[in-house]
Amino acid sequence: MFKKILIAEDHEMGSLSVQKTLEDLNIPKVDYVYYCDDALAKVQKALRENDPYDLLITDLSFEEDHYTQNIKDGQELIQKVREIQPALKVIVFSGQHKSGIIDSLFKDYHINGYVRKARNDSKELKKSIASVFINENYLSTDLKQEVKKFNNYEFSAYDITLVALLSKGILQKNIPVHLQEKDIRPYSLSSIEKKLNSLKEDLEVTSNEQLVAFCKDIGII
Repeated sequence: MFKKILIAEDHEMGSLSVQKTLEDLNIPKVDYVYYCDDALAKVQKALRENDPYDLLITDLSFEEDHYTQNIKDGQELIQKVREIQPALKVIVFSGQHKSGIIDSLFKDYHINGYVRKARNDSKELKKSIASVFINENYLSTDLKQEVKKFNNYEFSAYDITLVALLSKGILQKNIPVHLQEKDIRPYSLSSIEKKLNSLKEDLEVTSNEQLVAFCKDIGII
């Protein structure tokens, strides 16, 4: 099992939840920080002392307060940490549930595990730590289906543009004008209607409003 773990979490209740989980797993060395800058400093210091961390568990959102921070969120922290310790295992422990963001964390930030803060998060966190330790990526059970649904459909830039315009309150019949102004093709109303209907059918929603809501939920727009 992991011997040295760093926790980056700005809410005390979140830290206590993680702390209890790690105590149950008998992790010998655990450090806690409330700020991303402090987390990066800890990783740097551990590397200098030739005693690196085995695992970073971090939240994504960190509230701003009177302490000025250079690193604003967990995603930026992961990126900075990866630059100096590429092999460090990373588990994200967050309330974020948007499938598009979670998918990006695995694909673009190369995290090893994701656990959503929820009722059974302690059990999920234990499972994630065990899985990541044996080099298996882990995603909370309650999120697997949503991420799978997201991955089953490849959103094109054109798709995202159409839904983004709808989200701004622009009526479907008026979208051609906006596309034509930016020379985005096809901009005929019939092509737009066909594409939106195809999107709704593939994503199993019945209206433009539901389409916009779905895309907001998964973080596309």
